[in-house]
Amino acid sequence: MPRWWGRTGIVGVLLIDQVVKRRGSRTVLDRVTFAARPGRVTAFLGPNGAGKSSTLRILLGIDRADQGRALIGGRPYRSLREPLRTVGAMLDGVGAHRSRTAWSHLAWIARTHGIPRRRVREVLEQVGLAGHAGVRVGRYSLGMGQRLGLAAALLGEPEVLVLDEPVNGLDPEGIRWIRRLVRDHADAGGTVLLSSHLIGEVAGVADDLVIIANGRVVRTGTLAEVTAGHGDLEETFFALTGGAPGVGR
Repeated sequence: MPRWWGRTGIVGVLLIDQVVKRRGSRTVLDRVTFAARPGRVTAFLGPNGAGKSSTLRILLGIDRADQGRALIGGRPYRSLREPLRTVGAMLDGVGAHRSRTAWSHLAWIARTHGIPRRRVREVLEQVGLAGHAGVRVGRYSLGMGQRLGLAAALLGEPEVLVLDEPVNGLDPEGIRWIRRLVRDHADAGGTVLLSSHLIGEVAGVADDLVIIANGRVVRTGTLAEVTAGHGDLEETFFALTGGAPGVGR
């Protein structure tokens, strides 16, 4: 049972507040503002290139905003004392060297962050990779790589999960498994921010929606609030975004 199980409060609140990001003369994010809260799955939806990954990279301290702030429990990611125990993130793929095994990759992360070694075995079992722990990552399929990325995100038993396109490469059973995982995490009091361009894969699990297009948030709210007047989520998505790629990433 995670150490934060059933806890609520500011620790799990994610706040993106008036974030602006420019690359040269191009504005990638234009005053992006939204929040994700404990006990809820927040789906961050937008076409490819709309600015989803840029927003998450700023939230996780990888990039810096030109204006605005991105906070986790009221603090920037870089000021967190134990980041892996607070936020589990899967961003930009696996991040493991192709010559390493899944076990050695996770064991290295655990050792450098003071996480008990037993967690390596536990998360490998949780994501269905226990039988492939000794296989080099370079031999993994895309779906197995996604599972390894999730194992790393879960390693510190974090209260917050930030997942960027987690269902890429997964088969239907894997997609169902992801849905159960994020739903269970939120139902236990955790916070989930799930970024995707796959509308149908998040409609059945999301409590709150944030839709971004061309670097701007165009709608936020519950599923019922966002889709009001448009029909289903797919119709809403295309009505709000035009189905066109944005200017960001």
